[in-house]
Formats: sequence, structure tokens, C-alpha cells
Amino acid sequence: MNHTALQFLLAGLVVLPLVGALAALLPAPPGLRGKDPDQAVLRHGVTVTGVVLAAAIALAAGFDHGHPARMQATTDISWIPALGIRIHLGVDGISLPLLVLTALLTFLCALYSYFRMPTGPSPKAFVALLLTLEAGTLATFAVLDLMLFFLAFEMVLIPMYFLIARWGGAHKQAAAWKFILYTLLGSVVMLLGLLLIGVKTGTFDMVALATDNGPKAQLSHTVQLLAVLAIGIGLAVKSPMWPLHSWLPDAHTAAPTVGSVLLAGVLLKMGTYGFVRIALPITPEGMHTFAPYLAALAAVGIIYGSLACLALVRKGAGGDLKRLIAYSSVGHMGFVLLGIASMTPTGVNGALFANIAHGLITGLLFFMVGALKDRTGSTDLDTLARSAPGPRPAGSGAAALLPAPSGAALYARAPRFGGLLAFGAVASLGLPGLAGFWGEMLAMFGAFRPAAGLSRPAFLTFMVLAGLGTLLTAAYLLLVVRRVCMGGSVDLAGAAVLGAADPDGETGADPDGTPAPAPAVPDLARYEYAAWAPLAALTVLAGLWPAALLGLTDPAVQQLLGGGK
Repeated sequence: MNHTALQFLLAGLVVLPLVGALAALLPAPPGLRGKDPDQAVLRHGVTVTGVVLAAAIALAAGFDHGHPARMQATTDISWIPALGIRIHLGVDGISLPLLVLTALLTFLCALYSYFRMPTGPSPKAFVALLLTLEAGTLATFAVLDLMLFFLAFEMVLIPMYFLIARWGGAHKQAAAWKFILYTLLGSVVMLLGLLLIGVKTGTFDMVALATDNGPKAQLSHTVQLLAVLAIGIGLAVKSPMWPLHSWLPDAHTAAPTVGSVLLAGVLLKMGTYGFVRIALPITPEGMHTFAPYLAALAAVGIIYGSLACLALVRKGAGGDLKRLIAYSSVGHMGFVLLGIASMTPTGVNGALFANIAHGLITGLLFFMVGALKDRTGSTDLDTLARSAPGPRPAGSGAAALLPAPSGAALYARAPRFGGLLAFGAVASLGLPGLAGFWGEMLAMFGAFRPAAGLSRPAFLTFMVLAGLGTLLTAAYLLLVVRRVCMGGSVDLAGAAVLGAADPDGETGADPDGTPAPAPAVPDLARYEYAAWAPLAALTVLAGLWPAALLGLTDPAVQQLLGGGK
């Protein structure tokens, strides 16, 4: 595909959602209004996001995969000459997967919302906010000017605030305010760092600043330290890095299903992408100084997130499944930050791979948890686990360990739904052969042998902590599967006894031993198949064929860390 066509595709990715958002607020033409105006505007959202996804796929198909380190589809137009700000767009092997992921998840959210619109005000505002959010996220991954990056970075905050505050669940106002205050305060500090770089170098152009013999040579070690500290705080809030993560569980728990999917699937990636695109190449000396601290906080975040999830999944803790997956994101993004902190091609490639894997897997999990709440009215783990099957008739041998035919476990009530939920949990714990495995493994390999000048004993300690985190992750996710999907308990010998009497009360049987009737749980609907199957398929594909993604990112990462060489 020629350069001009790629230019138009990339520019269209950013502009089309904005045009679609404006059109969603206008009255529909008589021929497109249909019998139900609300469904018409939701259909408009599906159409626009579908066209954007098609453009993203066309961009990926036309991308020169033989030279992924080269910026392609570039547009460079002067915008504010007095400040040296330019409309500079481009895509390489680092940003291309994130653009496609954003377009895919937004389309799937629009499709899901067409059939399952969250409770709230007019669908017009909902679709307009969804499209504005998509435009800001796509722009963040496409722009190559520091000031445009900041504007795009901020552009997503207002739509997400209103999605949480107007279409969210319990405590939505408090969660929305916490989200906006944390991210805005972090962004103010980040702006100071970006302005410092621009003032000292005389340019905001990311490509020029990333080369060793370019304007960044004017940045002294002290200036780089100040810039990394300021920019890093803003990016760390969005990532989210412990201890700046506390807005995330509340925002996820209160957000509507599609809000949680986009928040975890693409918005968190904006912070880690900023570290790779800005901090690593433009301020390498400052990053080298702060890398051990970033790695330490990442390792703490991995352990903290896992322990928080273990506490939530414990019987009687009243843990919320949606909140648990939110805390799991703190741990998973810790692996991304650890890979970046290693400052090695292996670690950074692992971070970028883990970004995509987390978007696919956690997006699928949030979709399913939202659907589970629609079916059962709750995401409380204790409530879900009390739907365990009743005790089997007396028997012996292996048959006594099998679930009762009339059991109320999710596997028995909605087998395809339960199976897909278990698949998402197993993918999230990093099972080899699925997407979650490669990113976390490469991030730990990067910590095993960090960049020259970084303390290897310290990074080996961080790697060990991350390895412990993988074990804790497996523990809490398997407990989620056992409690929600299987509805059983574990006897003292360690055998999974489904339907046995549970001393904690999760038996689902009446006092006289008669199994309680299981409430009906609809299995997967057609629109759910359509919205979730691509995520499951890509999770398997990325796990079995990691070279498809690593082949894109590795040359670009090598050039980025090599100072543009």
C-alpha cells in the first residue's frame, strides 16, 4: 500500500470517531431513524467503530512488516508555530498492535452495548462518549509530538469520568471523582516534565528527541532526572503502579461493563506506552537512575495485587469478583513495568507483549463478569459460591466425587459460559500456550539480566518476587474457578469434592438434605459469542504464535533503545 493511502488511514483512525461522536448527538436522518431512535444511535456506534476497526486492519495489512522499526504513515504539519507544536502522526511496530487492540475492543464494546445497553441516560450521550474515548486513545498511540500526546492523554479522562458517573453501578459518583482527581493531578505533574524537555531542547518532536545525536543531547543529567520524575508520576498513575493504584479498584467496580473493558483493555496501556515511547528513548540517563526504584515498586505491586485478590476470594470475605479482577490488573501491569525497568530489549518486548495479552484476557474477563451480574444480580463471590450443587446420593468410589446432575454450579447451569470463564481465568494466570505466558516470562528474563549498570542482585530479587507473584496469581484464579464455576470444596486429602457438605455453609442444600433448586442461568447468547469469541481466539493465537507480535515490536525496540540506530 502506498504512503498516501496509509497516511489517510492513520488520520482517519483518529478523526473518524470524533466525527461519529458529533453525528451521534445530531438528529438521525429520517431514513436512518427507524422505529426505535435509541437502537438507531446504538447501531450508529457499531457502524462507526466497525469502520474504524476495518481501517485499523487495513493499516496493519498495508504496514511494511519488513521494516517495523521505521515510522510509517507519517503526517507532519505545523500547527502552532510559535510554540513549535506540530500535528505529527506515525506508526511503527510498537504502536501498531495497540492501535488495532483499541479499535477491536471499542468495536466489541459497541456491539455488546447494542444488545445490552447499560442502565443510564440517553444512548446518544453514551455513544458520543464511547467514540470520543476511542478517538483520544487512538490519538495517544498515533501522535509523535509531546504536546499532542498530552492533549490526547487528557482527552480520554472526561468521557471515562461520565461513563462511570452516569452509567455506573453502586458508589459511581465517588469512584468517578477519585478517577478524575488521581489522573488529572498526575497529568499536571507530567505536563511540567514534558514542558521541561521542550524548553531545554527547543522541540517537542518525539522522533527527533529519540535519536542520540538529536536535540536530547542538550538534556543534562539533572534535567533528565527531573523530567523522568515528573513524567513518570503521571504515567505511573495511569499504568497503574503501586502505590498510585488506589483509584483503579473503585473505578472498575463502579464502571459499566464496557467501561471496565476499555479501562483495563486500553486506558491502562497509555501509561506504559508513555514509558516506552517517551521516558526510555528521550531521557535514558534519568530512566537508568530511576529504573531500580521502578522495578522495586513493580515487584511490590505484583505481590500486593495477588495478596489482595487472595484476600477477596477467601470464603466469608464478601469479595467482589469485579474488584478482584481489577486488583489482578495491578499485578499484571507490574510485570509490564518490571520489563520496562530492565531497560533491555527482552524486558521491553515482554512488557509490550504483556500489554496486548492483558488487554485481550482482562477485556474478556470483564465482559463475562458483567454478563454474570446481569444473569445472577450479583458479583459477590460468597453469593455466587452459595449456588453450589446439593449433595449426591450415597455412593462410593470415583462416582461420589462427580457433580450431581441437578447441581447449581455454573458448569452445570451454563456449561459454555462456565467453560469460557474458566478459560479466561487460566489464560490470566499465564498458562503456557496462551497469550498471558509470554509477556510475563520475557519480563522476568529481562530482570534476570538487566541493562548494563543496573544492579543485577537487586533485579534478581525483583525477578524472584515476580515469580512468587505468578504462583499467587495461579492460586487465586484457580480458587475463583473452583468457587464460581465448580461450586465445590476441597477435602482434607486435597480431592475436589463437588457437592459435598461444606462446613462454611456453601452447600446449596436445605437443612433436610434436599438439594435446593438451582436458579436458571442462561448460557451464552449469540451476541455474546460475537463479542467474546475474537478475544478468546486471539488469546490462543498469540499464545501459540508469539512471533507474530514479537516480530513487530523487537526491531522497533532495538532501535528505540539504541538511540535511533
